[in-house]
Amino acid sequence: MAVKHKGLGRGLDALIKDGSTAKQQATRKAAPAPDEATGGVLEVAVAKVVASPWQPRTVFDSSALSELVESVKVHGVLQPLLVREVGSKYELIAGERRLRAAQAALLKKVPVIVVEASDEKALEIALIENLQREDLNPIEEAEGYALLQKRFNLTQEKVAAQVGKARATVANALRLLELSEGVRKYVAEGLLSVGHAKVLLALDSEKEKEILARRSIKEGLSVRALEKIVRKLGNPPKKPRAEKSDLPGEYLQTLSNDLHQFFGTSVRINPSKTLTNGRKVKGSLEIDYHDNDELDRLLTIMGYTSEL
Repeated sequence: MAVKHKGLGRGLDALIKDGSTAKQQATRKAAPAPDEATGGVLEVAVAKVVASPWQPRTVFDSSALSELVESVKVHGVLQPLLVREVGSKYELIAGERRLRAAQAALLKKVPVIVVEASDEKALEIALIENLQREDLNPIEEAEGYALLQKRFNLTQEKVAAQVGKARATVANALRLLELSEGVRKYVAEGLLSVGHAKVLLALDSEKEKEILARRSIKEGLSVRALEKIVRKLGNPPKKPRAEKSDLPGEYLQTLSNDLHQFFGTSVRINPSKTLTNGRKVKGSLEIDYHDNDELDRLLTIMGYTSEL
């Protein structure tokens, strides 16, 4: 039984319909009439299809593209490209891999569906198409949201509504762009996960982010292990308080030796200390004894007499 995938909140069909206008219908009538059996698909010269300035995808897997080229050589381009008319050319909206494969296979013509779309709609459709196919890496996805937001002055809520994502998803994606170019490259190449990237965002130092990113890759650190390291960096051990002993070192050693001789047992002196703020830290004097008889002897030396 076929399973129907929900995909994103707004599918390409809805977006294309949203971008369709009466002007578009007139444009289609002016264009070469397609065969009815093609369902509105035109065959246009490959040379007349130009790349889109709104293409969010920048990384293409070379091996996968090579396989597609071989398939196109045998079967042609089976799924039409989505384009819009710009002057005498057709600007690509969706289907760059198919176009690249057609060019590499030296095809003369490719099938296209012509829609009328504003710059905003063209970017929106390109994002949706790639997101539905899961073709974008996390950085490309974030850059697509950022371009949609900045180019058309949209809030995160509006961007999320446009692409059918939760606002938190868009917000979290945009945060990845706060990382340095080097760390973003690791994420784009799949060497670091989005989970690792989110942990690194908690650090203030760009240098520490870079160092820990490389360490995570080299040592294969899990997200949890990286979290522990970052927590330690965020809560460094407290520095010991600056303090000064109230007894000079040489005198302390001489006094310890003298008391050892005087009491006939081990004696330890922990001198009082003065902190930098003037506060005092108390000292202590420890005298060892082995049994009650030795305790009585020590008490007698100290001049203590029990009244019991």
